[in-house]
Amino acid sequence: MVQKVEKIWMDGELIDWDKANIHILTHTLHYGLGVFEGVRAYEQADGTTAIFRLKEHIDRLFDSAKIFWMDVPFSKTDLTKACLEIIRVNKLKSGYLRPLLFIGDGEMGLHSAAKNQVRATVIAWPWGTYLGDEGVANGITAKISSYTRLSNNVNLPKGKTCGNYINSILAKREANFGGYEEALLLDSEGYLAEATGENIFIVKDGIVRTPPVSSSILRGITRDSVLTILRDEGIVCREERINREDAYVADEIFLTGTAAEICPIRELDNHKIGTGKPGLITKQVQAIYFKAIRGKIEKYQSWLTKVS
Repeated sequence: MVQKVEKIWMDGELIDWDKANIHILTHTLHYGLGVFEGVRAYEQADGTTAIFRLKEHIDRLFDSAKIFWMDVPFSKTDLTKACLEIIRVNKLKSGYLRPLLFIGDGEMGLHSAAKNQVRATVIAWPWGTYLGDEGVANGITAKISSYTRLSNNVNLPKGKTCGNYINSILAKREANFGGYEEALLLDSEGYLAEATGENIFIVKDGIVRTPPVSSSILRGITRDSVLTILRDEGIVCREERINREDAYVADEIFLTGTAAEICPIRELDNHKIGTGKPGLITKQVQAIYFKAIRGKIEKYQSWLTKVS
């Protein structure tokens, strides 16, 4: 259950958690057209708090809105300040933030998406890593989903859109019902796309591969951070299509995402991955990433926005 905090930012105002309500005829509730971000704030080594890659998240939020013809009544600066303010006012040392743009009530029907007001909110609450501390430390089990990742001709998968996540919910439930912790989705041509809320990396013979942004994946911000870390460490990383067979015989597989952070897969479709434990490159990436998000690596300080 989400841990309640004191305040939520909504349409330019701070309001009490229990008063952050919307009308039952809110357009996004009925039709799913809304865009959002998942952002994390971390306590730093010096005891302060910083939000990880806030600019990139706000930029992607506005890109998503533009893709779906949503006219945002606030500026990027407004939403950036709201993210900082909501951490401060709730006295959070660390936390998860959810900026959300949604279409409000007024008219109903599909045509009303262009007529009703776009509203904005930012919520923050304490939240641990999405796939669990045990998963991050020792790896999780996963399966290839029977559901296909939304393709570029079916929807606009580069937008982080509320309705798109029905695809992920179906895959996640199917995996969980089968006793697995996560699902990997293939694209419409049968290549690995992404997990239900994370990007995918596989390692074979010291070479790291990840699906390209030209495929139907979300341009993950944690994915981008990991690519930077890998290249800075001199590890060969290729952005290219990946067959499911390549994943079965991989030495390592790990997932990346703001909520999940860096999480290894130890078993895929009952195939043990490598030794069945997190591999050397996975652990190397984890170690650097977890230092970077807490301000312990100077060259990655630009990824952090301090909450003053």
